Amino acid sequence: MTEFWVSSGHHLTQRTAGGGLTVTDELILAYLARPELVPPDDACASEVALHAALMDAPRRHVEPAEIAAIADADARENWAVILAFRDRLLAARSVEAGYLSLVRGDLQGVPSLFLNQLVHLILRNALDGCDDPFVLRAAELFFRPQCVSFHEGAVLLADAEVIAAREGSAPLSPLLTMLGKEAANELDVLTAENAWTYWSRSDAFTMALNLGSDPRSRAGLARVIETFVGHLLNVAVRVTPLDRLEDPDWRWFVGLDQEATRIGNALWRGDTLDAGTRDRVLAVFSLTFDDPAQVLPTVGERPVYLLLAAAPDRSVQLKPHNLVVGLPLAEGREAA
Repeated sequence: MTEFWVSSGHHLTQRTAGGGLTVTDELILAYLARPELVPPDDACASEVALHAALMDAPRRHVEPAEIAAIADADARENWAVILAFRDRLLAARSVEAGYLSLVRGDLQGVPSLFLNQLVHLILRNALDGCDDPFVLRAAELFFRPQCVSFHEGAVLLADAEVIAAREGSAPLSPLLTMLGKEAANELDVLTAENAWTYWSRSDAFTMALNLGSDPRSRAGLARVIETFVGHLLNVAVRVTPLDRLEDPDWRWFVGLDQEATRIGNALWRGDTLDAGTRDRVLAVFSLTFDDPAQVLPTVGERPVYLLLAAAPDRSVQLKPHNLVVGLPLAEGREAA
């Protein structure tokens, strides 16, 4: 099996009997080693002591007074957030169950960075053994913000962090020129010919995805959705890419991102979309359940439509938890 996504931290945890991942000390230590939590040179003695104590015993209980003793207000807030996050994970039987608990509850105060890291880890587990770079590159949308470019029928998605990090570099690549940026000249569009290179650069996120005119990319995203839903919710679904939404009797939809939810709500109300908004709809899928008994009676065997859209600034931030809380399941399902 070819390795991929080492940066997910998959090697820091272990698989449970149910197929999920255990929350190990090593995984918690990886969070504690993040730059946001390593005390800076001018940190107070209380913060330094707290960090050192947790590095020695990452599961230790932390008294409120220990956080209150930290001099810097931002540091106090950071520690309160990470410790609440840690405690939610430790209370769950698996990483997957902890993620479900978070997204089904109150996400107020939970940094999107932490949620993205959990999704990265969960998908690395769920896609273990996958040998299709188109599926894996499409899966990056679940935990990596993207920049989108429209060019001669192609809808190209490139990693937003990679683009931002390389702005101002020279010379320009054709892809970067297409994206309207000034750098990232090592980006390649994923094709059948260069797909073999994905394995050596999977943690660099330097391959762009042609979601518009390459059916392998849309099929790859459909497979990721099936895998994510099946792994987390224990339900079997079939996802099919569509050219457009033409069903006059659609019963349910899920916006895969904030903009898609807004557009879907407008369509649901019967509003007319302007050409610019329609052009920003990047993909439409139909989702059906293998067992209609698991679905709300109002939906039954009818398809659920999934929409993905770009924001006006041409960014794409897929929100995978919309699938967890937005599907019309008859009852809550459990993660591995």
